[in-house]
Amino acid sequence: MVLNSNAYPQSTKHLRYRAFYQYVTFCILLSACIFLPLGSTGQIFENPNRTIEQQLENATEKNNDTEIEDDEYVQRMVQFLKNPININTADEEMLKELQLLTPIQIQNCISYRNLLGKFISVFELQAIPKWDIELIEKIKPYIIVSDAEGIIEVINHRLKEGSHTLLTRLSQILEPAKGYSIDSNANSNYYLGSALKLLLRYKYQFKNLLQYGALAEKDAGEQFFKGKQKQGFDFYSVHFFARNIGVIQSLALGDFTVNLAQGLTQWQSLAFKKSAAVLNIKREGSVLRPYNSVGEINFHRGVGITLSKKRVTTTVFLSNRKVDGNVATDSIGIALDYISSLQTSGYHRTKSETDDKGKEHQFTFGGNISWRYKTLTLGLNTVQYKLALPLQRDNVPYNIYALQGSTFGNYSIDYSYTFKNVHFFGEAAVSNKWYNAFVNGLLISVSAFADMSLLYRNISAGYQSLYSNAFTENTLPTNERGVYMGLSLHLNSHFSFNGYADLYKFPWLKYNIDAPSSGADYLFQVIYTPTKQIELLSCLHTENKASNFIDNSFILTPIIIQPKKSWRTQFIYKINSTINIKSRVEIVLINQKKLQQEQGFLTYFDLSYQPYLRPYSANFRVQYFESDGYRSRLYAYENDILYNYTIPNFYEKGARVYINIKYNINKSLTLWSKLARSVYSGQTVVGSGLDEIKGNVKTEFRVQLLYKF
Repeated sequence: MVLNSNAYPQSTKHLRYRAFYQYVTFCILLSACIFLPLGSTGQIFENPNRTIEQQLENATEKNNDTEIEDDEYVQRMVQFLKNPININTADEEMLKELQLLTPIQIQNCISYRNLLGKFISVFELQAIPKWDIELIEKIKPYIIVSDAEGIIEVINHRLKEGSHTLLTRLSQILEPAKGYSIDSNANSNYYLGSALKLLLRYKYQFKNLLQYGALAEKDAGEQFFKGKQKQGFDFYSVHFFARNIGVIQSLALGDFTVNLAQGLTQWQSLAFKKSAAVLNIKREGSVLRPYNSVGEINFHRGVGITLSKKRVTTTVFLSNRKVDGNVATDSIGIALDYISSLQTSGYHRTKSETDDKGKEHQFTFGGNISWRYKTLTLGLNTVQYKLALPLQRDNVPYNIYALQGSTFGNYSIDYSYTFKNVHFFGEAAVSNKWYNAFVNGLLISVSAFADMSLLYRNISAGYQSLYSNAFTENTLPTNERGVYMGLSLHLNSHFSFNGYADLYKFPWLKYNIDAPSSGADYLFQVIYTPTKQIELLSCLHTENKASNFIDNSFILTPIIIQPKKSWRTQFIYKINSTINIKSRVEIVLINQKKLQQEQGFLTYFDLSYQPYLRPYSANFRVQYFESDGYRSRLYAYENDILYNYTIPNFYEKGARVYINIKYNINKSLTLWSKLARSVYSGQTVVGSGLDEIKGNVKTEFRVQLLYKF
């Protein structure tokens, strides 16, 4: 077993630990050289809180290690740091945008304000039911208490009082990968462009009322001003977005996202699923949001508008854009008049990837109409798609219910209602073929110290949708029935407990699961905060999921349960307002019958130096990991440059170190840089396929400049 030192030869074990300790020594010396000359206090890094880190880690794992490239949420929260929400004038929709408050907490805030008038101080928020000290500390950076500003004055200043920013980012893996060295005459499958990843983004923003901008991005391996990319960057995006112009609540031109109800019909912005934040089970946010992220798939391109008058709010949108599609060919390579799949990676590095670029033309329209009376909201939603080339899937059993044809759509009704300390919400949807889907949930404030959540979903195998993201075990809402139950306890000012149980079934086949199956997921987390400076977290997560058991001795592929357990302990210590330390230890165990047992282990140590009124700040991490294989891989959120986050997976054996540095060159120009290096013990190659690197070292470098004018 990997956690048993006797499983390795003595000489190999000594070399492995010797290399690891040399690496730790190097990191400590490097950090000492950086931190010892510095002084002062404060906080500069704009990093998400613990809850968001956990949710991002879970989202990456659920998406099969697909990198999440939507940084709209991070941009929005940084904007709230610069222009906090006025708690005296913010309506329900604005408070939802924080994604830090439950519906009951939002309703309690508005009811308290309507009953007793405007808040005088942030400290008065403690009097709102269900607003404890922990919550207030969490949202305090994003809110202010002040008199309302006249809307006429705001409108007159929108176009001249905002801020202009120009961001440029360069990233590269320094070691040459296999895909960049293959001779094109010998093999047609290679990367056509350089290993450098580039991003340019311009944005103008006035508070939360007006923003417009443009973005250009090139991924590593894509061509730049040559070949099929003679136009320069591989991806361009332009957007214009305005709020609160009379009856116009939102106006979107160019690129934008659409988020409807509980995500059964459509939800394109970043949304989280199961995590220790057991009360965050409801999809909440504005129907229209601006889009200026680097992801090339999950957005619309066209026009959208939201109109609001008294109790009725109406949204309509229209989108017309090219998307990537795999055009089917016959036996001699001649293209047919249909596509076999929509490509969602956004990469155009190899010949086959560039051949798929923009092959499909997608026309989309839809909308929402909602009616509100006090705490009751009812809504109707629809989305319609028209493809230029019909979609025809491979003829395999799990594709029987998959999207087919050139036209399809989704329709739904949704509701939400708050009655005293209980919040009800849900959505009922059908596809154009009349397959149905249901999501219904409850949030209950049991007492001042306890809250509960309950969610039931029943989604038929025939229900299919594009760009949707509901609270489900599956990535997309289809082929699933399940019940989720969560409990949050705040026993006192030092102890809190969060846990959930999720039981689900898949009535039809899935990819790599050749029979109906079921599963269970449990999480228990305890947080102990003896002082404001110290936090100790311990989390146990177990899940039982089905998978195919590949064995040539069986005529039919049997389904087996894959039990997985993980235990994480995390320690955070705020030494003072300048220096924070954080450490984590995590163990993963997969104990599966008929297959070899696997174990994984990860530990890291973080040191963050964030001075006040100084132009520099930095943080670094040293990490060690080992596992028996890919199934026992582990995930760890990494601090990164502004607007970027990294969540790599770790398996095999090795050590990793990274350092982030931020430096304010002047009031207008800020520089970020990150250097990360992984060393794998006993490996001769790192990675696989075209990303394979010879040797046992992988080094990543990233630099970013932000100019404000």
